Amino acid sequence: MKKHGILNREIASILARLGHTDTIIIADCGLPIPEETRCIDVSLNLGTPDLLTVLRAVTGDMKIERATLAEEIQTNNPTVHQQVSDCLADIPKHYTTHENLKKHSKDSKVIIRTGEATPFSNVLLQSGVIFS
Repeated sequence: MKKHGILNREIASILARLGHTDTIIIADCGLPIPEETRCIDVSLNLGTPDLLTVLRAVTGDMKIERATLAEEIQTNNPTVHQQVSDCLADIPKHYTTHENLKKHSKDSKVIIRTGEATPFSNVLLQSGVIFS
């Protein structure tokens, strides 16, 4: 049994297989998921687990080079936006439209679907490298 890190075997497996510039999305329960994109659904109830809980777990195991959020989160969900920004304090953040973020979901290795139930609570994480 693993001693540290993410215990969810599907998430741990995906993170172990990521290469430089590969992306994953941690999503709220409303983000549409393309048929061709793998989904790991960790939602239990509306709001559980929330986006931040899953994001914190993933950031502990993943080297993140860049994060992308929907522009709309800044005005439509400032509380979650601030929490995500704090969690990703040392990671460059970029913004795009929600529609554009949904288009990128087709290219992501996985979407981790949470129980988050607040608007525009989705973050695309781009994998970095652990050496320089």
